[in-house]
Amino acid sequence: MLSVADARTRILAGLRPCPSETVSVADGLGRVLATDVHARVDQPPRAVSAMDGYAVRSADVAETPAELRIVAEVPAGSNRDTPLAPGEAVRIFTGAPVPPEADAIVIQENAAREGDRVTVHTGSPAGKWVRPAGLDFARGERGLAAGRRLTARDVSLAAAMNHPWLSVHRRPRVAILATGDEVVLPGEPLGANQIVSSNSMGLAAFVRARGGEPVNLGIARDDPDALGAHLDAAQGCDLLVTIGGASVGEHDHVHSVLAAKGAEMAFWKIAMRPGKPLMFSSLAGLPVVGLPGNPVSVLVCAHIFLRPALDVLAGLGASEPPSVQAALGAPLDANGERTDHLRAELHRDDTGALVATPFARQDSSMLSRLAAADGLIVRAPHAPAAETGETVTVLPLDDGPGAV
Repeated sequence: MLSVADARTRILAGLRPCPSETVSVADGLGRVLATDVHARVDQPPRAVSAMDGYAVRSADVAETPAELRIVAEVPAGSNRDTPLAPGEAVRIFTGAPVPPEADAIVIQENAAREGDRVTVHTGSPAGKWVRPAGLDFARGERGLAAGRRLTARDVSLAAAMNHPWLSVHRRPRVAILATGDEVVLPGEPLGANQIVSSNSMGLAAFVRARGGEPVNLGIARDDPDALGAHLDAAQGCDLLVTIGGASVGEHDHVHSVLAAKGAEMAFWKIAMRPGKPLMFSSLAGLPVVGLPGNPVSVLVCAHIFLRPALDVLAGLGASEPPSVQAALGAPLDANGERTDHLRAELHRDDTGALVATPFARQDSSMLSRLAAADGLIVRAPHAPAAETGETVTVLPLDDGPGAV
């Protein structure tokens, strides 16, 4: 069986970022830049006051008290181009341009005004409370690099750099196909031997949280013709994810139907728990990830394999799911031949150290345990028994709103 790391490497190897598109800067949140963003203006465009007060020549207030004549008032959005003469001051407000020959600002708390005269009690050296032109950024300066997922701060910076439009990678379109006669959608009539399908809903939420666009293809019944028709509907997407039917039972048709359509099988089965029957193939250039039908396996595999796949498609580049080190909160038995992922609660102890406590029961059908978990303790194949307090690797399950 293939290792988890090798399986992830093979899945990512054939993926490429989605093409670029242009969006309004107002719609940039969460999108991934396809090109660098360079400043189109200087900010500030000229020297401006950082405080409310008086623009002065620093030489005039080197000794205090100093009395100066107020020759103008300059609020933000206005300006005075007449050079300041010796003995003169300009009443100025935050953000207003500093007049020529003025090289310092006396804050209003350090001065007293009477009519057109101001007495400065505490002087300001040259440059004090003056924001020079280009302090924040200069025209042509790169503010944001391609491959960056935009935060609210990034959107603000792009707008300040005078970009009304941004070139970003198109959101990856992920087709999701559930399979099985035994599953029905939430709210539909439930037969005696049927279960409610949660997998496609959870997986669609995961894809959306990671910046993709889920395309729900519904539920394909355990019939090769029906399954084939559903698979055809994935054309135009960037990735196809099937759920269930990827094993070798008499009613598991995903593998055989894909093969009949000419799909090239890259691998099937990985040394992982939960999620052993994971399949990866290519159907006419469309990458296909076949997940097991178990709901916990689906979401664990989504975190370990689909998350980095979506990152590559979105333009972020290849990466492994982030991990942290934690102290074990309960003893663990020796592990078997597969990499195990144990659902666990995380908390900080009295010293501030991170502690990961696995749930006592790890049955892979128990979705409630996954919903309650804060992370997955990762145990290597054949890992020996571990005692409370030993250090373990944990994959935090906090990757975006609603994500696993």
